[in-house]
Formats: sequence, C-alpha cells, structure tokens
Amino acid sequence: MDAPLQPDSAAPALVTHRGGCHCRRVRFEVDAPAALQVLDCNCSICRMAGFWHLIVPTARFRLLSGAEDLAEYTFNTGAAKHRFCRRCGIKAFYVPRSHPDGIDVNARCLDPGTVASLEIVPFDDGDREAATAAIAHLARG
Repeated sequence: MDAPLQPDSAAPALVTHRGGCHCRRVRFEVDAPAALQVLDCNCSICRMAGFWHLIVPTARFRLLSGAEDLAEYTFNTGAAKHRFCRRCGIKAFYVPRSHPDGIDVNARCLDPGTVASLEIVPFDDGDREAATAAIAHLARG
C-alpha cells in the first residue's frame, strides 16, 4: 500500500485575502501566499488600467457579492473575460486568456492587512511566448 500523500513543504502557505472594487459592491476572497509575486504586463489594456496580475486557480477564488453589478468586456480573441463594476468602473478580477481555467485578481484591489510583501515581475506582452515561459511557475498555484 502506498503512503498517504504529504503536503509539499516547499509550497508557501496560503492566506485568505479579501478585496473588491472602489464602491465595494463587488467583493471577493482569494487564497494566495502572504508574500505575493504579481505580473506587471505592458499590453495596452493592462498598462492603461494599472492592473497587477495575481493569477490563481478558480477554486481559490470566491465572489462574495456584486455578481449582478459586473459587466463584461472582451476584445481581440474574445478569450479573456474582462469583468468590471458597472457602478465604479473598477476591474478587480477577470478570466485571463492565458489561463481560462483561472482567475486573475488585481493585487491593487486587495484590502490592506494580509499582504506581507509584493514583488512586481515585468511581463513583456510584445514577446508573449517568452514572457509566458519565464513566469510559468507563478500561475501553477
């Protein structure tokens, strides 16, 4: 008989972060390490919005309120589902094209108190393939 699986001691412990939009109608929880590594993408929409990407598996994200206040915007391939609050216009999270089975949370929309540190990793959308390969470890969650 095989031994039971043990937790990976190298994986960082997860904490529950809370966050949401500016008017606080949209609220969520996300389980992620206290020490965050987030991506700063230079594509047109991320650059203009100032989005810091924290990509997590869908199972680690919970929408607490505001589903009825969300609008959706898609462009280009239509794969990414950009969701934002209809009232205040803030995009606190969305479904990314790169990880359609995950959720991409804007680290700037997390409430204070649970983030121990924040490392910002540049992501060059001009060379998406190389940039994606370089940061693959960040989205394994």
